[in-house]
Amino acid sequence: MSITTSRRLMHLISISGFLALIFIAIYFYQTGVFDSLQSLQEFVGQAVFWAPFLFILIQILQVVIPILPGGISLAAGVLLFGPLIGFLYNYIGICIGSLILFWLGRQYGKPLVLRLINGKTYYKYIHWLDNQKRFDRLFTVAIFLPIAPDDALCLMASLTKISLKKFTWIILLAKPVSVFLYSFILIYGSEQIFQFLR
Repeated sequence: MSITTSRRLMHLISISGFLALIFIAIYFYQTGVFDSLQSLQEFVGQAVFWAPFLFILIQILQVVIPILPGGISLAAGVLLFGPLIGFLYNYIGICIGSLILFWLGRQYGKPLVLRLINGKTYYKYIHWLDNQKRFDRLFTVAIFLPIAPDDALCLMASLTKISLKKFTWIILLAKPVSVFLYSFILIYGSEQIFQFLR
């Protein structure tokens, strides 16, 4: 399968997932789940057992195969489960997804990386790989920042000699900062988001 065909397939999967989420959102809207933040939280509260697992799975898939912008799924975690638990579920899902991306890149190498990220992003960061120590520092700083393309950088890291252990520690220690910053903003903006959706 060529790189172009693979990218088209990934785009098709992303678009299909996005459309499926729209249909689910319309269904929930019609049933009144989105009438208020309280009704949404009550709905989630009725599915205490499977809702966290389903959300974490969605967050993992969102990292590996982006369906929505990352901020939207982070917002969902905060709105559905509250700031503390929502942060925890977001963190768990994103960390697992990042580790899966790294593993996939390490297993299948540059051909897979080029299938999952666009050439512009790849060539923007490829020079980081020239020096391993410099890459480790830049990668750590980038993962701390909420504006960095984390998924692409995780794939780029898989092409370096960074150990799985070191990569894991960077993700586990640096990810909470960016997830927290997103969550912090969303905590104070959640009511405005719901007013907009209504």
